[in-house]
Amino acid sequence: MPADAAPEPAPSPPARRPRDAGATRRAILDAAFAEFTEKGYAGGRVDDIAARTAMSKRMIYYYFGSKEGLYAAVLEEAYGAMRDAEAALHLDALPPAEAMRRMVEVTFDHHAANPGFVRLVAVENIHGARQVMATPGIRERNATVIGRVSALLARGEASGVFRRGVDPFDLHMLVSSFCFYRISNRHTLGAIFGRDLTAPEVAARQREMMVNAVMRYLAP
Repeated sequence: MPADAAPEPAPSPPARRPRDAGATRRAILDAAFAEFTEKGYAGGRVDDIAARTAMSKRMIYYYFGSKEGLYAAVLEEAYGAMRDAEAALHLDALPPAEAMRRMVEVTFDHHAANPGFVRLVAVENIHGARQVMATPGIRERNATVIGRVSALLARGEASGVFRRGVDPFDLHMLVSSFCFYRISNRHTLGAIFGRDLTAPEVAARQREMMVNAVMRYLAP
């Protein structure tokens, strides 16, 4: 380079991209879900959630207000995922018997694939459903399942494939209880009986058993 030539300017550092608000909220929720499913509400710490996301506690409080607000958001999303899975089935477009079978199958599959959801619900019951009672959105969102089951039962009764007089809440409990129990108690069941409930052949057998139990219960 000639002696009198001006040195080339150093390249400017790349402009820092502002973090997308949706992505930030998503990262916090994911980290909080992991924290609360591992340690429960009482054991979960905002400091540890911040460390998981490499964000400040101040950022977490900006989006969710408090640890309790963050926990409520995690619970609401976890419950909502189950309701979204049901809604995606478009049950009204299926014959009643097929729709009922699909609803039982998706409930079984969702619990099996989401042990964190089962753990969250178990922890919330330990705390007396305090956060569920304080969060109207959770109750309103979950009320949709009873309406969905009720409409499905009515269609089945009208077409003669389901018996009359089945309480939709009772049916919801019948399906959910087994799907929940086999995940919530899988470790103790495995230790006591030597059964691996995560084995594909066991899951497939129990899935079909649950479907058959419900369909026989509903038969006229």
